[in-house]
Amino acid sequence: MLLDSSTNFCKRCPPCRGFTPVLVQFYNSHAKDKNFEIIFISSDRDENSFNEYYKEMPWLTLDFKNRAKKEEIAKKFNITGIPTLILLDGDSGEIICSDARGQLQFEDTKGEKFPWKSS
Repeated sequence: MLLDSSTNFCKRCPPCRGFTPVLVQFYNSHAKDKNFEIIFISSDRDENSFNEYYKEMPWLTLDFKNRAKKEEIAKKFNITGIPTLILLDGDSGEIICSDARGQLQFEDTKGEKFPWKSS
């Protein structure tokens, strides 16, 4: 399972707007054969921005209204910046790769080494 934390507010944040299409391509190409799911954890400031941004995503999301759960997840996984992509073991919830974004966007752009492991 991959946790994706970003925001539509990032229209002013090139890293977020640049990463979402990369993640969509990876998801569409590999989700079934590599057996993973992504859950979007929105850092948007309002629900309209969330709804607009989430239209670009073919994966699951945490309900925008559940801000308490968003904060709990951010604290648990030490999410302090956006965009963030964390690879978790779907059964245990343990972190497999804390910098899955860096792996996908810069190191393994085709996802051939997925599932990535933290160093």
